[in-house]
Amino acid sequence: MFAIKPYQRLRAVEYAQKWAYSRSPLFQDYTDFGGDCTNFISQCLLAGSCVMNPLPTFGWYYRSENDYSPSWTGVPFLYNFLTANMEEGPFGDEIPPDSAELGDIVQLGRADGTYYHTLIITGIRDDEILVSAHDNNAYNRALSSYTYSNARFIHIRGVRFLIAENDCCFIGLINGTSIFPDAARREALTCYPAADIPSIPTQEPEDVSPETERPADILPENTPSPTPPTNTDVPPGI
Repeated sequence: MFAIKPYQRLRAVEYAQKWAYSRSPLFQDYTDFGGDCTNFISQCLLAGSCVMNPLPTFGWYYRSENDYSPSWTGVPFLYNFLTANMEEGPFGDEIPPDSAELGDIVQLGRADGTYYHTLIITGIRDDEILVSAHDNNAYNRALSSYTYSNARFIHIRGVRFLIAENDCCFIGLINGTSIFPDAARREALTCYPAADIPSIPTQEPEDVSPETERPADILPENTPSPTPPTNTDVPPGI
């Protein structure tokens, strides 16, 4: 089952600005192997989403310099992934430039309709879009300073992530073992099948008769007792 969370735009922008003029040691630099622009933008998207899509061929992921999806480094493949993705990872759609926001993606194209460069919006100043990118490294560069025939803007609408079928909270609740497992028991409650969850001793509740004062956890401490109404106009028994 998938759920949707917001795309953290400012995190994507912060990552782009930090690494615009350098290279993260976590990722291969493809500058000399066809270009690093889309690889860098994928890193920015990951910083703002923290969710990859592991589907072979059509997913969006990076595991090593020799194990990554076409969409991680390819200009048209990233566009196709973002605008068609219905599963894990970030998703969005093409929008007019005046609707673009920080953290959205820009791709530049030729007159023949092919696109060759991917950038991320990291600033907007006096209605001027500022971008950051790799390959001809750019930090808050005016988009208008580029020479191109076409440009398309991809608005990231959100991030889908997978909800585990065996959720630890639900398993603990349904089996009467835990509400919030403490640190010592979390590992034992890491979403094992219900039958495999180790039993956790529970204390039998004390017998509380109607005449016995109710325990303090019924109401917050120092909560005053409610005062009965004093309206004498109310008939007896009402």
